[in-house]
Amino acid sequence: MQFRTLRTLFILSLVALLATGCAHRRQKAFDYTAYKQSDPKSILVLPPLNSTPDIKATNSMLSFMTRPLAEAGYYVFPVAVMDETFKQNGLSTAGDIHAVPINKLQEIFGADAALYVNVTKYGSVYTVINSETVVAAEARLVDLKTGQLLWTGKASASSAEQQNNNGGGGIVGVLVSAAVKQVINSLTNESHRYAGVTSERLLATGHNGILYGPRSPQYGKGKGQQ
Repeated sequence: MQFRTLRTLFILSLVALLATGCAHRRQKAFDYTAYKQSDPKSILVLPPLNSTPDIKATNSMLSFMTRPLAEAGYYVFPVAVMDETFKQNGLSTAGDIHAVPINKLQEIFGADAALYVNVTKYGSVYTVINSETVVAAEARLVDLKTGQLLWTGKASASSAEQQNNNGGGGIVGVLVSAAVKQVINSLTNESHRYAGVTSERLLATGHNGILYGPRSPQYGKGKGQQ
């Protein structure tokens, strides 16, 4: 009976893996037509919306997002300048800033495009036998002159990618290990580190990613830019 049960579980696991692999291979290539026509040279990164209970998510993600865009070859408006400009105009929350009309953003900053980000996961999750730190976000790049959607993407990073749960010490050991990790992650703010990884993945060039900007030697040469 046990053998039949194990065989059934093995078959179901194999089917799930194959289905996942097929789904990955079927990932549709992003249509860069509007992106290439717009050809943005400067990007205004807005403070991310926060869909998580952790109030640190917005500032944590924002602190990492300008670097990958600058390295991709775009002029990125300094975060301090963007933040102070909005404050002088009475806007201090990400929700209010995301609601500003695009023509107003273009008039104030003169940017070609704006990056809107929503943080969907930020923090440690205790799941009975494990503790995992996860940061996930989704983004969209919008032309500030036309309102045209140029690009969308999403990414995540998790401490589970580096963990090796071998079950040593039995179920009690696993539970204790999970609880300890939960405490350590909270005390050391591990989420901030994974916000950096998520930002790098979210705004990376490459398959379905951000195109190279005009300040990059790869401008016009990357995948999807020819």
